[in-house]
Amino acid sequence: MDELQHKKLLIVEDEREIRDMVDRFLRKEGFTRIYQASNCAEAIELCRAVNPDMAILDVMLPDGDGFSLLTSLRQMSNMPVLFLTARGEDEDRLLGLGLGADDYMVKPFLPRELVLRLKAILRRVYAPYVQEKRPVFPLGSRVIDLESCTVKNQDIEYPLTAKELILLTKLYENQNRIVTSDALCQAAWGDDYEGYENTLMVHIRRIREKIEPAPSDPHYLVTVRGLGYKLVVKGE
Repeated sequence: MDELQHKKLLIVEDEREIRDMVDRFLRKEGFTRIYQASNCAEAIELCRAVNPDMAILDVMLPDGDGFSLLTSLRQMSNMPVLFLTARGEDEDRLLGLGLGADDYMVKPFLPRELVLRLKAILRRVYAPYVQEKRPVFPLGSRVIDLESCTVKNQDIEYPLTAKELILLTKLYENQNRIVTSDALCQAAWGDDYEGYENTLMVHIRRIREKIEPAPSDPHYLVTVRGLGYKLVVKGE
């Protein structure tokens, strides 16, 4: 069995028929460690109990919404998240992605497409690092620990989301060199990356809030206008 099929998946959806349908399609693809929750409270309890590797979150839930749920889950886990919702407005999409979600699908959806997107996220987040130890490096007073997915500033520790980890890794691999916006989008969202430019900007802003002393005046993650971004590691 593919190693990624051993990953624990959490489905948070108040409609039982949709939960069971997603569960069924995932099991057909070889996934067996699947957990279901129908509301925010159950999702938080399951996250604490089983520490899932990825979550599929509905936005409209009986005891809250997926956006606030994601914020709560982020206090316990940096797992990748895919939103599944009937709300397709651009503001909702950008809000979800800006909070650290990895993808956003609007109902009604094709179950096969959901499975393909989920597998693509799992490959991007987990497969590249199975055999490779990720680097730890300083940026000013902060320490960027890509192995533990954290940014440490003295006694304060900021967790990195899965998407932030991918982007920072790509930037670090090309430290002190320009990485185009297209290359960053492709690293984070795969070959079908068109239309994610604004979302990339949201993630860059959130990374700066964690690694920069003054995020509005960045010194380490700088914008190269018209081209992309550069991670200045060696004080260039």
